[in-house]
Amino acid sequence: MLDFRPIFLVTGILLLTLSAAMVLPALVDLAAGHDDWGVFLASSAFTMFVGGVMVLTNMSGSRRLVVRQAFLLTSMAWVAMPAFAALPFQFSELQLSYTDAFFEAMSGLTTTGSTVIVGLDTAPPGILLWRSLLQWLGGIGILVMAISILPMLQIGGMQLFRMEFAERIEKALPRAAQIAGSILFVYLLLTLFCAIAYWGLGMGPFDALNHAMTTMATGGFSTKDASIGYYDHAWIDVTSTLFMILGSLPFLLYVQALRGSWRPLLRDSQVYWFFGLLGGGVAILVVQLMVVEGWGFLLAMRHAAFNATSIMTGTGYATVDFSLWGSFALPVFFFLMFLGGCAGSTTCGLKVFRVQVLFETARNQLKRLLQPHGVFLSYYNGRPIPAGVSESVMSFFFLFISCFGLLAIGLAATGLDFLTATSAAATAISNVGPGLGPIVGPAGNFSSLTDTAKWLLSFGMLLGRLELFTILVLLAPSFWRQ
Repeated sequence: MLDFRPIFLVTGILLLTLSAAMVLPALVDLAAGHDDWGVFLASSAFTMFVGGVMVLTNMSGSRRLVVRQAFLLTSMAWVAMPAFAALPFQFSELQLSYTDAFFEAMSGLTTTGSTVIVGLDTAPPGILLWRSLLQWLGGIGILVMAISILPMLQIGGMQLFRMEFAERIEKALPRAAQIAGSILFVYLLLTLFCAIAYWGLGMGPFDALNHAMTTMATGGFSTKDASIGYYDHAWIDVTSTLFMILGSLPFLLYVQALRGSWRPLLRDSQVYWFFGLLGGGVAILVVQLMVVEGWGFLLAMRHAAFNATSIMTGTGYATVDFSLWGSFALPVFFFLMFLGGCAGSTTCGLKVFRVQVLFETARNQLKRLLQPHGVFLSYYNGRPIPAGVSESVMSFFFLFISCFGLLAIGLAATGLDFLTATSAAATAISNVGPGLGPIVGPAGNFSSLTDTAKWLLSFGMLLGRLELFTILVLLAPSFWRQ
């Protein structure tokens, strides 16, 4: 029989962490003289009680997790956290329904960035900080999951990084706690640098901190309804673009760089592909804006680079309503939504390494058609790709497209038009944030959608964040058999 005690124990510890985080917005609201500080303290106390009970009643037994327990723990933790994180949204001055509150919390922790809140410019400071904290905590949670859990579960080809991780990092940092600590240090350092840069460019300290947290988490929550576009500042756009890119590169390579080894960061093929795909998208959009819309080069480059980076990395910031850039730009953004950043970063989507594996597999298939008796190998970072990795990536790609299609059909069944349904499904499963069109595009939000659509999108965010298999494997009857 499956032992649930380690699962409940770790989930309880995570809830205690979430409870401690709720104290920060409570203090901010208290300092600002806003009544919502009581809501945060009450939510913190309730979350602490539930988390404490789970920890105290499950401390006995083995602390080691088997694969089935790891699958269940990952899924349970990412459902329990937003369920409790939604409480301040529901009982605050905003008075959101629980559906809306859960949607906002799920969007925050999965670093998606879709929102149902209207009037961010005048929202209580505690709520604004809570949204940013959720994304920042979700970002570090994703990093830990991508480095320690997903390779063990062999999800979607992530086992490819088991070997790389063992050779590159474990020799320098032999203990998992040291590795996690080094990644947290890099994450904190980049967040601090980003906040200082924003502050120096004219943002207020509160806005700078909030935007820094959501930039490094590639989450995209803002303190303004107009997002980064509120500031209309070229250097803020450049700074945001830079740090979104930094959040999209493998954090393990940063750890190596801090220890004096810069070569892996400069030579990693995934990094090259990331810049190649992003650069291609930006170039197409710049040409579109200059030729069709009549923009100057610098203005076109500024907005194309920012918004393409935001969409591809899944951050979801916006400077302008790019839905108005013409029919040619929409497919470009739609394609970029699916790509995501590098494995081992805070981004989601397909991930660049999977695009590489799919490309190598397709190229070798074409070679076999021309030379049926030839022997061709696929390579990643100069090493042959194991057959199991290629199969995992192709399975992941099939499931990704299938889940996207089913989610789009489900949203269409709630009454949404084609563009809204398909782009909302894409942005949810890729954890991007804004969709396309007037309803869920960069100039709109998700508040007008039905409750059914919001629950579907919440499930889509969870699926995308946990790399599909982690959730879908729980639906198999064989998983629950002894």
